[in-house]
Amino acid sequence: MSASATNGTWVKFQPSSIHGSGGFATRAVPEGTRLIEYLGERIDKAESQRRCAAGNPFIFNLDEQTDLDGNVDWNPARWLNHSCEPNCEARSEDDHIWIIATRTIAAGEELTFNYGYDLQDYHDYPCRCQTPRCVGYIVAEEFFALVRTENPVPA
Repeated sequence: MSASATNGTWVKFQPSSIHGSGGFATRAVPEGTRLIEYLGERIDKAESQRRCAAGNPFIFNLDEQTDLDGNVDWNPARWLNHSCEPNCEARSEDDHIWIIATRTIAAGEELTFNYGYDLQDYHDYPCRCQTPRCVGYIVAEEFFALVRTENPVPA
């Protein structure tokens, strides 16, 4: 993805020190700003399970019947990286997934959110965010204490 790729006025995509490409703030972002919509194909739960089993990591839960598969060319938000100390969150609003700033973000700062993975096979998903709160794996914050207990940092 080129460094000049942009979506709206808030996000540009370029190489990331976390992983591959990432989204970066093009200017200072106020807390609460909708930065980018996470787009994709609406699929039923059975199809979602099939795609997840095939290794697709870009699926969001929309409701009890429907998920959103963001693994499509027209969804640049899929390049946003996970962080254990994110500055954004993914929020479902009226059947849309928005990436929203959870604090003021400086121009040039990488935009991240917690992917919210559960504990199933979490060892298969190492985290590379390198923040002080990093637990070493991509898991929801509610699991941080358990993951730290199971994977103590060597002294």
